[in-house]
Amino acid sequence: MTDSKIKVLVAEDEVHLGQILSNFLGGRGYGVHTVSDGRAALESLRAEAYDVALLDIVMPEMDGLEVLKQVRADADPPEVIIITGNGTIETAISAMKLGAYDYMAKPYRMAEIDVLVRRAWEKRRLARENVLLQSQLDRAGGGVEITTQYAPLIAVLNAVARVAPSDSPVLISGESGTGKELVAHMLHRLSGRSGPFVDVSCAALTEGLLESELFGHERNAFPGADERKLGLMELAAGGTLFLDEVSELSPKLQGKLLRALDQRSFYRVGGTQKVEVDVRVLAATNRDLADRVRDGLFRDDLFYRINTISIELPPLRDRAVDIPLIARQFLKQFGKATPPTLATDALDLLVKYPWPGNVRELKNVIERAVLLAQGPQIRAVDLPLQLPGHPPTPVSSPAISLAELERRHIETVLHNTNWHQGKAASALGISSKTLYRKIREYNFRRPGGEE
Repeated sequence: MTDSKIKVLVAEDEVHLGQILSNFLGGRGYGVHTVSDGRAALESLRAEAYDVALLDIVMPEMDGLEVLKQVRADADPPEVIIITGNGTIETAISAMKLGAYDYMAKPYRMAEIDVLVRRAWEKRRLARENVLLQSQLDRAGGGVEITTQYAPLIAVLNAVARVAPSDSPVLISGESGTGKELVAHMLHRLSGRSGPFVDVSCAALTEGLLESELFGHERNAFPGADERKLGLMELAAGGTLFLDEVSELSPKLQGKLLRALDQRSFYRVGGTQKVEVDVRVLAATNRDLADRVRDGLFRDDLFYRINTISIELPPLRDRAVDIPLIARQFLKQFGKATPPTLATDALDLLVKYPWPGNVRELKNVIERAVLLAQGPQIRAVDLPLQLPGHPPTPVSSPAISLAELERRHIETVLHNTNWHQGKAASALGISSKTLYRKIREYNFRRPGGEE
């Protein structure tokens, strides 16, 4: 049986044939809407998000090729299958040039329709996932697993593996930098869900922008909304929606999110068509949500809705046994072919330091130490750390110019990306053109002798 959430528009001016197609596809599990002229087809495609459209060539008001031409110019158009009665090769060529997925000539077999619709939907699904993946490729950096020898955290990770296959919402709490996003990725990867992992930072945008980002908007929903935009919740269909810093949601968005989770559907901003969606929601917070509920800052019903399963991550200062192991991993990540080692006094300082920024802060400290290292070993005086109640540690390293720091950083990133200049430029936050200029300016040489 085909996924019932695949939406198909049938545009066929022969009403009887359109009804036969609709009944057949509906019986195969598709959600089908049928129209009998080209104008109605275009209006339907712009009013609702369809996955696949079956367009007859000859229709009143507007022919199928014109509908195809106009809808392909829209944002996120459906895959289109053209149905032609004469079967001429010229018609097929015109349709394919305009962006049709495929065409069929009458008379056709119903099984052929089913196969084509399924393949067209699969192409559209993969294309949308690829667009989403491309926007997330360079975000994380670093490892994709949590490394630990700390027994309580091992127990937490075992619990993650047990609850991952369920569809229950999970609330992940812990201080900033403890690895909440890594746990969310683990839950998704072990869930077996076929859809994508989509993350949204609830603290990064204003209420209006976040509402549009999360739920999408229709054309002309507000000034500047020239095209329909699919929201992240819709893009996460069949997969996982990760709401980072969920405690920062405004009361309005808390209410809209609660309704969407309860009804498994929502309306885009400015929309009147209900969008049904199947997502698993994971949320993360570095605040005590129960306290915010008591203070009237967070809805209690939403709190209970997203807190079906609770995962709490310990701070790094509680898992001192892991610090040397994690530090050495970062040394390998940021070092070159022969990364520096940590002297005994450096390890002692790392273990005693309270790490208010947790693993994220440790990562930044090691990256800086690798960049500034004057020799094969990093000592305590090379680390920008001060223990509470202790006088500042004298810095042994001579002052370093900003240009030299930049040179070392660019050299390290080029090494870590195997001299893939596109990835390196993205990681550095500069254009490829600027990176090329810096390579020439610092006289870097690619391993093998070429720039």
